[in-house]
Amino acid sequence: MKLQKFNSINVIPFIDVLLVLLAIVLLTSTFIAKGDIPVSLASAQSAQTLKQTQETTIVIKEDNTMYLNAMHISLEALEVKIKALDRVSHIYIKCDKKAEFESFVKVLDMLKTNEFENISIITKK
Repeated sequence: MKLQKFNSINVIPFIDVLLVLLAIVLLTSTFIAKGDIPVSLASAQSAQTLKQTQETTIVIKEDNTMYLNAMHISLEALEVKIKALDRVSHIYIKCDKKAEFESFVKVLDMLKTNEFENISIITKK
């Protein structure tokens, strides 16, 4: 039996390797940090689009951990930071829908006790 001699390069294994590499790149690119804390927001029919500028954002994650402007913070430290803010500054609250309602109420009560008026709750439409 005589082996055939090919005059061209077989590119099919090369294409297979490239497709696997492309799949790996696409899958790992979704894990790149966006600088945002992932929270599963609750839905609301009356949600409006807000322009977010340099205001304060409080995030309550699913495990009830709190963040103030993307920095992890305890409830007591949050109260100290809140007292230092101007009462007319705008506060955004992003609360995970699986977080305990009590955590949300504590933050909202803290803001109302300190007489903040511009409070927005961020939801998804």
